[in-house]
Amino acid sequence: MLELKEPLHTLIREPQTLTGKKRFPAKITLYDETLRDGEQMPGVAFTPAQKLQLARVLADMGIGSLMAAFPASGPAECLAYKTILGAYKRGELRPELQIMALARAETADIDVVARLADEAGVNRDRLGVLILSTTSDLHLKYKLGPRLLRHHGVAASEWLDRPVSWYRRANLDLIVDHIELARRHGFGTIEFAGEDASRGSKEYLLEWAAACRAAGGNRLCFSDTCGVLTPEGVDHYFADLATALPNLDITVHFHNDFGLAAANTVRALSHGANTASVTACGIGERAGNASLHQVTMALRDLYGYRLDGFDYARLTELRQLVETLSGIIIQAHEPIVGHNAFAHESGMHTAAMETHPSIYQAIDQHAVGGKHRLVYGKHSGRSGVITLARRHFNARLAGKPLSLERIADTALARIKELREGMAESAAYAEFVARYYTHLEDLSVGEDLVLAEIEAAIRREEARVYFMGATAS
Repeated sequence: MLELKEPLHTLIREPQTLTGKKRFPAKITLYDETLRDGEQMPGVAFTPAQKLQLARVLADMGIGSLMAAFPASGPAECLAYKTILGAYKRGELRPELQIMALARAETADIDVVARLADEAGVNRDRLGVLILSTTSDLHLKYKLGPRLLRHHGVAASEWLDRPVSWYRRANLDLIVDHIELARRHGFGTIEFAGEDASRGSKEYLLEWAAACRAAGGNRLCFSDTCGVLTPEGVDHYFADLATALPNLDITVHFHNDFGLAAANTVRALSHGANTASVTACGIGERAGNASLHQVTMALRDLYGYRLDGFDYARLTELRQLVETLSGIIIQAHEPIVGHNAFAHESGMHTAAMETHPSIYQAIDQHAVGGKHRLVYGKHSGRSGVITLARRHFNARLAGKPLSLERIADTALARIKELREGMAESAAYAEFVARYYTHLEDLSVGEDLVLAEIEAAIRREEARVYFMGATAS
């Protein structure tokens, strides 16, 4: 690599020159959802021990808030939550780490989180609970509607006839009641999540958030549940949100259906939101969530915002761990942490990289624990072959009147021929079929589900028959 005669910043325009005036908050908190929303990726299931393993790594890397589990969803989630709380109590996780649990606006959901905290021996004021609600009219009436009717003692037969305005008012009562319950339980952080907020009314969002805060909530979670926000959409909702809701923490929880989750997260933070919801490798429902590696590195390298205490150098290690535990391998060309993120094959590129890496690579691979490598194939050039020859045959070539260029050209011709021959005989279809079979095998197959349903029907038929026989 050549030593540049001029400072690098005088030779290229650094990205921060166009982004330096953004209004980021003084402190941004990383809120990791890998163990909850990330695990909801189809086919993924982490054991409680695996969740603790991930929690330890994420905590060590500098995550500020960790969504540990959804306890009301089943015994495994209860065990995972208690396992993580146990490690927290023993001092195996950073004491300043904020551990969260998800609850619906249901008394039983919040009660079970409180009970598990007591069983683990962790004071509730050190913990947080996120209460799921919505600010989307579609969700209000057609998803949450039956629940709202029950909460207000209204007959289910009135579901479709009640106007949206009724559901909006009823939703305020429901979320306020459960925030007050969480407050009575003594949780230190009470977060209120507006599911599908990105398709709802901004005016209703503000009314809902004000009611939640007045009831004792201290963090708003704005959810782009279907991943439909554009940068302009972020501006619409967030340009005035921090000003309209002063002294209230704001989480941005964006999904990646159009590939915009990370960019939109950074944009929302630039408007004053102070908590970034992310997942390792971007795993999550459908197309996933905003990825930890994209959000953190975009902030650092494109906006000049370094997160205090965050260990960027472990991002590639985290990717490898999540792949191993989830069975989901991310794309080779995934930005920042992908297998090919710092790989070069093209002759023009490899030659330029020998001159200086900044010519074709804007990210320092060492910063994220990545590895630079040269790939040899159809597009290789002389420079890459010469580099390899010098590395392995330098002593043999020294002092001899041999033309390294001629040697490289001879070898290169053969390399290209070999790779083109490999392409002709490649059986990628079989490999691809095995990969997609693997993805299908991560979940319980439909045939097994049907068999379990049939077995359950037989047990129920036997129960009904037995009860009838006993009665007679």
